[in-house]
Amino acid sequence: MEEKFMRVLVMFDMPTLSKKDRKYYTKFRDALIKDGFMMLQYSVYMRICKGVASANNYLDKVGLIVPPKGHIRGLILTEKQFDNMRLLLGKESENEKANKPRQLTLF
Repeated sequence: MEEKFMRVLVMFDMPTLSKKDRKYYTKFRDALIKDGFMMLQYSVYMRICKGVASANNYLDKVGLIVPPKGHIRGLILTEKQFDNMRLLLGKESENEKANKPRQLTLF
């Protein structure tokens, strides 16, 4: 059976008032990026995985790096669910423009 592509979303709130808190935040964020997560918007990171098992594995890895004062939520979505996400904002950001799917036309 062919595995479907899944999206793992990691959403977090972390204090950054003290130098120690900022260090935890930076370490957590850097670990997400090292593991292949990309910023979708502030404090929301996303990664594409092949199959539910892989997606759960990445969420388990995130669970191992949660800072003491971190409030982290993880969500696994199918590609279809992710594609149905609606973008509600006043003006499309440069990040949204860069990540917009493009149709290829061949002549």
